[in-house]
Amino acid sequence: MSAPRFPLRAASALFLERQWLDRPRGRRLGARSLAGFAEATGGIQLDTINVVDRAHHLTLWSRFGPYRRESLQRLIERNRVLFEYWSHAACLVATSDFPAWRRVMMDYRRRHKGWARFLKQQERLIAQVEDAIRTRGPLANADFEDPRKKRRAGWWSWKPAAHALDWLWMSGRTAVHSRVHFQKRFDLIERVLPEALAREPLSADAFPRWHVTRSLRAMGAATDLDLNRYLTYPRIEASMRRETLKHLLRTGEVVEIQLDGDRGRWFALREDLEPLAAAARRRTPSAGAALLSPFDSFLWHRERTRRLFGFDYTIEVYVPGHKRTHGYYSMPLLVDGHLIGRADTKAHRAEGVLELRRVHFEPWFVRGESPPVRGGGALERDAALADVAEAAASLARFVGCTRIVTARTAPAGLRSQLRRTIENALARGAAREQPTAGSLSPLAGRSGVDARSGP
Repeated sequence: MSAPRFPLRAASALFLERQWLDRPRGRRLGARSLAGFAEATGGIQLDTINVVDRAHHLTLWSRFGPYRRESLQRLIERNRVLFEYWSHAACLVATSDFPAWRRVMMDYRRRHKGWARFLKQQERLIAQVEDAIRTRGPLANADFEDPRKKRRAGWWSWKPAAHALDWLWMSGRTAVHSRVHFQKRFDLIERVLPEALAREPLSADAFPRWHVTRSLRAMGAATDLDLNRYLTYPRIEASMRRETLKHLLRTGEVVEIQLDGDRGRWFALREDLEPLAAAARRRTPSAGAALLSPFDSFLWHRERTRRLFGFDYTIEVYVPGHKRTHGYYSMPLLVDGHLIGRADTKAHRAEGVLELRRVHFEPWFVRGESPPVRGGGALERDAALADVAEAAASLARFVGCTRIVTARTAPAGLRSQLRRTIENALARGAAREQPTAGSLSPLAGRSGVDARSGP
């Protein structure tokens, strides 16, 4: 029996849907939707870079539009809808998934043998740090002194207490209670997540199956390499992942599929065959526009982005300045399910300016051609630029900026048109994103601000 066959656009459209990008900025943010999004993607990545805003804020804005940060903080730190752990990298993950991650915590000491020497030498220190948290309540790294006189560069240059805090967290003896100025404050896990802790953790045998099926559900359809690069923590050995996949194929929970135009070996959950078929029939893969964080789960495996959307993307934060092509904080431009370009973006908060340092459009879009992965006809350029402008205006309001400066575009001929459309979008104000009853209200009070484009 031959494998079910789908067009490549079916996989790209279903991926957009599973990443909640079928309606960018089109949902309400609340406890249920926040938990649902984190469950669907497997995690919302955190990052220290704050050039535009923190990565998790940008990821949530691209799905829900502007919202009040204090409301999100309440959902995380008081209602405990999410908690911090590693899934792809450091992430906010759904508390409903705690039994799975509890298994990882329980196995942490056995898995990570690099800790053996530190644990042997610093057993007393770990006990002291844990006891200090038990006695004094939530504590941060800064609450512990560094007894050393000299420090070395690199991760192991952390003071001993910092390593103890990290080990206590990753092994599940503590949890992140809150953040102050983005610095983690830890408390005993039984005080942070008492209800979640009472639930039975997954068995050691069940976790690899959960890990693979959760990744497949988040992507819709995936290759073995996709499964390796999506939820990258814990690092499951390739042989174990292959055996898990074979088991799921034997039981029929997972099926092998074929995608037209791609010779790779693709897999999907059996329950996703009909959603793939529905995605193939969809006239347009998505409706709306957003600028995406470089750390968005949609971009976690960038080779997948190239295969499904014809979009080559590199996070150039880690590239030396003279070698960058598109800029330090290049945000992909998603319009109606297609990646039409990217904008190197920076928020100058003191001046109230969101700077688009360079906006680089894809050649097919500039030439008026159909997207690399068809999901309808060619995009209408004026409408697409208006969508980009409206999304940029929304982002500006969200990060507290009243003006947008567009420095350069590639090609240069689109700069004037983009500036005009941005000016028009800003002038319309925030009316379409005013709070609705029952929602986490967007940034009220920002309409009527000076919204002129920059020079």
